[in-house]
Amino acid sequence: MAHAHCKLFRSFAFLLIATVAIGSMSPIAKARDITVFAAASLTDAIETAARTYERETGDKIRLSLASSSTLARQISAGAPADIFISANGRWMDWLEGQDLITPNSRYDLLANRLVLIAPTNSTLAPLDINATTDLISLVGPDDRIAVGDPDHVPAGIYAKQALTSLGKWETINPRLARADNVRAALVLVERGEAPLGIVYQTDARISDKVKIIGTFPENSHPAITYPIASITGHAKARAIKFLLWLLGDDGGRIFTDYGFEPLATMQATVPEQ
Repeated sequence: MAHAHCKLFRSFAFLLIATVAIGSMSPIAKARDITVFAAASLTDAIETAARTYERETGDKIRLSLASSSTLARQISAGAPADIFISANGRWMDWLEGQDLITPNSRYDLLANRLVLIAPTNSTLAPLDINATTDLISLVGPDDRIAVGDPDHVPAGIYAKQALTSLGKWETINPRLARADNVRAALVLVERGEAPLGIVYQTDARISDKVKIIGTFPENSHPAITYPIASITGHAKARAIKFLLWLLGDDGGRIFTDYGFEPLATMQATVPEQ
């Protein structure tokens, strides 16, 4: 408990320093771009958040959207990201281990759910996913189940953990269509190239071409969280201001509209310019 209080104190100290820095910014500095690397599953929500923030502040948000693994590797190689939002903690931990995350700037921003989807014209009925559910019987002998590549894509990693927990990984693994990111897996189902897919609940919600037929038990995989942090050497005041905005109520409402569950809401006040 003492450690938690200490971390919280350091975090608020970081935010206090950030808001002071924001107040001292010149008009020219405020107008510069903010580069955000964000997981592909955040595409619609973060694009809406970025455009909203741009209208409110005049700052320009540049988005780079891909799988968390791809983005983390790019940051490690020196890509000029100001903020990183990962679809799981693993890739944020990896960057943090290289001292590439600004100390005390990391927060769990959002939560999500893992679901089984089918094309909207599928005859499959909703089902309860548990250890007795015969998922492989839901597809034909030559069909595959679309998923983000479990070797590196967070949604695929969660899918592997869930299937392993339910005792189904060894059977289903050879029948997977491994996509470069979760949105690519969604597209395979939308096009009817795969009769089933495992994606995030939020991905399914933004598509009118798929339907959710089941939700994986929350205890079958680690909690699906999206950590956010600023990148070492890129803790620009304008970027921290956007990070705070995403953590606050305004950003939270946008993420909620897209089906995410905000985990960290902050009443952060920024000095008048």
